[in-house]
Amino acid sequence: MRPAEQVACPDCGLIQRLPEALGGEITECVQCRRVLAGRTAGRVDLPLALACGSFLLLLPATAAPLMSVSTFGAVRESWLSSGVDALGQQGFGQLALLVAICAVALPFLYTGALIWVLGNLHFARESGTPRGRALGRIYRWVRLLRPWMMIEVFLIGAFVAYTRIDVVASVQVGTGGWCLIASTFALLLALTQLDDRTVWAALHPHEDELPTGNRARRLACTTCDLIVPDTAESEPCPRCQAPLYRRKPDAFRRTVALLIAGYLLYIPANLLPVLTIVRFGSEEHNTILSGVFELIRNDLWPLAVIVFVASIVLPLMKLFGLTWMLISIQLGSATLLRTRTRLFRMIDVIGRWSNIDVFMAAVLVAVLQFGALTTVRVGQGLVAFAAVVVITMFATVAFDARLMWDAARRPEELEYAS
Repeated sequence: MRPAEQVACPDCGLIQRLPEALGGEITECVQCRRVLAGRTAGRVDLPLALACGSFLLLLPATAAPLMSVSTFGAVRESWLSSGVDALGQQGFGQLALLVAICAVALPFLYTGALIWVLGNLHFARESGTPRGRALGRIYRWVRLLRPWMMIEVFLIGAFVAYTRIDVVASVQVGTGGWCLIASTFALLLALTQLDDRTVWAALHPHEDELPTGNRARRLACTTCDLIVPDTAESEPCPRCQAPLYRRKPDAFRRTVALLIAGYLLYIPANLLPVLTIVRFGSEEHNTILSGVFELIRNDLWPLAVIVFVASIVLPLMKLFGLTWMLISIQLGSATLLRTRTRLFRMIDVIGRWSNIDVFMAAVLVAVLQFGALTTVRVGQGLVAFAAVVVITMFATVAFDARLMWDAARRPEELEYAS
């Protein structure tokens, strides 16, 4: 059983004490229903083993071809990094950098850091030795990098590309592709078995590491939920080294600025072509919406729905949802407050999936280069679309959901919030 711990909900700011929970139970915030502790609390060994397996499978996924494409006797192979090279050669260095970071570098960095933290916790349990103070900082970066580590998004984008290639050429999944699939599923399974509360509880600082001050006025770390006196504001958190603040600095204004940029870029992202396909000298310009129609014409309805939702619905949902939240803060509205908070959590989790189109294009330009037979080029619309995705992700990071609850609280209720 997990000992009771006092925490502050990172979404609504309510300070509360976690009850002791039996295995298989979840603990939710009494105010906004955010999950504070999951059903997998206490597990370290299983997620560690799965993360190790995922890391080992990433090695052949990088070293072996993901797929091979043949048409009229010509054959091309695609590796995990082939899309990066192809985008760079076509003069789209910014897109190449995005793919290189999110789909190639960060999966290794993220999984390696996760293994390091969980491995240290495992051996600390076995030996009874204290954990190093640096583990909290490393695990904070694991949490920060999670939205940008998009190996599963890349896998879906590669699958969409596979279906489009299969229409015009013969395509075969290689050893690297199967290893990438296995590695992705192992990592996702590891994350479903990992509970953040278990890690933070194991890294709880000693009493002499906690700041002193008036504990009646409290401040909570938004990364690890540690409660400290408000005199620690602007200081690093004793557990994870994140900067401590009562509310994110300039959260409202930064979110507004990023949303304005997102709205402006959304127009060219949907009007300009994202791909140009040249077949036997005939050019075909594809926008995001025309790509959805192409999947429908090929009777690939499930993929058409996935691409439509990820590329058109999700960006609009992020833009409109965050706009609604900002307006409600200005009005001090308490209407649908819990619904707005749940929407923010949804936006935070699924916003990254809009990059499916970017990764699909990276795979297509890497393998469909057969000279006069078939050639694929990236268009400026994809640059604008990728910018919308990245900007809205930064807007979600910049926003502080507790501002919605602050605007709706009575003055006497604020003392119960961190």
